[in-house]
Amino acid sequence: MNKPSTTGAVVSADEIEFRGRHLGPRLERVISTIAVSWCLFQLWIASPLPFAIGWGILIDLPKRGIHLAFALLLCYLIYPATRGGRVHKHIPWHDLILALIAVGCTLYLPFAYEGLVDRQGILLKIEVAGHSVPVELLIGGGGILLLMEATRRAIGLPLMVVGSVFLIYSLFGQSMPDLVSHKGLSFERLIGYHWLGGEAIFGIPIDVSVSFVFLFVLFGALLEKAGAGRYFLDLSFALVGRYRGGPAKAAILASGMTGTISGSSIANVVTTGTFTIPVMKRIGLPGVKAGAIEVAASTNGQIMPPIMGAAAFIIAEYIGISYFEVVKAAVIPAVISYMALFYISHLEALKLGLKGLPRADIPHLWRTFVRGIHYLIPIVVLIYLLMVKRWTPGSSVFYSILLLMVIILLQHLWSRWQDPEGTLGDGLKEGVADILHGMTSGARNMITIGVAVASAGIIVGAVSSTGLNNAMVGLVEAIAGNNIYLLLVLTALLCLVLGIGLPTTANYLVVASLLAGVLIELGSAAGIALPLIAVHLFVFYFGLLADDTPPVCLAAFAASAISRADPLKTGVQAFGYDIRTAILPFVFIFNPELLLVGVESLWHGLMIFIVSLIAILSFSAATQGWFLTRTRWYEVVMLLLVTFALFRPDAVMNRFYPAYIEADLSAFVAGEVVTEKDQSLRLHVTRETDYGDRYRLYLFNNAAAEGDSDQPLGMTLGDDEGRWSVADLAFMGAAERAGLDFGDYITAVEIEQLGRPPKEWIYPYALLLLGGVVILQRRRQKRDL
Repeated sequence: MNKPSTTGAVVSADEIEFRGRHLGPRLERVISTIAVSWCLFQLWIASPLPFAIGWGILIDLPKRGIHLAFALLLCYLIYPATRGGRVHKHIPWHDLILALIAVGCTLYLPFAYEGLVDRQGILLKIEVAGHSVPVELLIGGGGILLLMEATRRAIGLPLMVVGSVFLIYSLFGQSMPDLVSHKGLSFERLIGYHWLGGEAIFGIPIDVSVSFVFLFVLFGALLEKAGAGRYFLDLSFALVGRYRGGPAKAAILASGMTGTISGSSIANVVTTGTFTIPVMKRIGLPGVKAGAIEVAASTNGQIMPPIMGAAAFIIAEYIGISYFEVVKAAVIPAVISYMALFYISHLEALKLGLKGLPRADIPHLWRTFVRGIHYLIPIVVLIYLLMVKRWTPGSSVFYSILLLMVIILLQHLWSRWQDPEGTLGDGLKEGVADILHGMTSGARNMITIGVAVASAGIIVGAVSSTGLNNAMVGLVEAIAGNNIYLLLVLTALLCLVLGIGLPTTANYLVVASLLAGVLIELGSAAGIALPLIAVHLFVFYFGLLADDTPPVCLAAFAASAISRADPLKTGVQAFGYDIRTAILPFVFIFNPELLLVGVESLWHGLMIFIVSLIAILSFSAATQGWFLTRTRWYEVVMLLLVTFALFRPDAVMNRFYPAYIEADLSAFVAGEVVTEKDQSLRLHVTRETDYGDRYRLYLFNNAAAEGDSDQPLGMTLGDDEGRWSVADLAFMGAAERAGLDFGDYITAVEIEQLGRPPKEWIYPYALLLLGGVVILQRRRQKRDL
């Protein structure tokens, strides 16, 4: 039963999203052949066959070069130089030449790999008619220029501009302001580092694209081609369609399920939104709100485990943890965010007095579930291999793809066997055709990702080759001072601004390269230990939120093409719904228990989940202006207090029982400040630099075991015009190990308070306050009846 799909106008995904040429059937067959060849190459290097037969084994740099060669070839064949070129059903000769040159520049890496290793960064020159021709300089320079042009065509001008700025910065660093200046790279060094090495363009980002991302995108494309997207949609309507505002809830559920295998907010919108948005409008939801709910649900699809879009694998590789650890950290924020969006859709239905779909329009739950249960098999296998067996993502998805291909073939064979007029041969042909179409779709979807991560590699390479990451500490500190909150807001705004023209993956790579290390260092300076996974997920979240943040809000434009509503109003409304997701990064930065960091028991994790769910539901009610009934201003304040107390009980407890109390600095200098065993001590330090004062906070967890009365913490302090400065440091003493230096000024000393009540004591008070809101709302509900 497919009733949800029969309502309203259906807008094709191509109409909304596709930016390439609409080629004739002959050229489309050529494109499909190249795309399928790319898929076969990726499956080959992911399989155990090369190792079993001892042939075709490729190491890192060569396989990354072939991967990018396919991406650039398809990019120049599919994406025209100008918008006007989209209407032509042929490929201009100059694009064919550019495509061939781009392939030559990238394939040079696998073919000349041994020579590149032997020369160790010295670029090859050959003598031609008495002239020295810098062959590799020309190949690398041409490759970088063609990559920049491919980026402009497939993704847009912003990422190309960002990449170009970093290349210019790498070349002319000596001319930059002192705060971010460096010696500058020679042209040869830049080309060698960025194009002919494995640290920049062909570094970690594209390695993850080769090893994991392509296969997951292919897996999603094959699932969609098999009919899983439609199955998820029908199943969602069968599950929740009858409830108040059912189509909105179905849109959220379908987008969440689709988002587990999709890496694109826009793709999610056009996959599910073409069916859900018209149905939402039919039951009375305004076009703006119908589109906004779909946008919010689709945007959040990328944070939903187990797949989480392409960036999840890059996060794992980038910070050196397992993919399982990333998923484990992301699960509670993702689940409570989606549950809060369900709640928001319910509140909207209450406001508008909406009902569910008529029973006749709802697919039968059991029949719908059984009809597509085979779609769940490869997903379950994938999750089992990833989560239980702890296989690598590449191996897990490889075998899941093979299983999915078998299921597609069996699906068509079964259909033909049931059809008296069909033959098994026809079913086999149709199954193979679906697999080939899915492979073509997967490869085409990978073009923008492959080009984006390669271009983002330029930023990664520029940061590592110029020392920009160290300079960024000083620059950001000069802007934000020692205010970690301001720094986080600036980072979030940077993610949103870059998201105007960058895909989520590229956005994450750019900002993480620039600011992840800065956040950790300045957080430490402010006395806050920021877990690495929390910082990277912070950047990731705000990168994907750019898709529904005006003025560009690409996902909102895609949804408005279906809803026929104003795209900017849709974007504003979607951001209003997604504020609940926007606060989560700020929460888990300061309360990493939300990411299960430091949570050792099942009961502790369950408590964190329940408390966090109540908090985000309270926040959603406050921001939507409705709880049991319309909220008054003081109820909004009460709900926000509940939210803060449940999300940050430590901050509330510190108001009543500070974790640290200030000690007398003179007494500390004289060695008269005594700490107990395992009692922590904090030093506030000011360090004078050429760029102004820098502020640091140093934590000593067991101060009693360090130093003695003459040299507390292994340092001697001297009076410097009324201020205490570090005059001497004991070799490998606590202060030297912590990073203090001669001339640092100690401005304050704080000692940990022992015996403080646990922060969980705040929870009952917050729940009592929430109960007060319930009582107030209930009374008003009764009066309004």
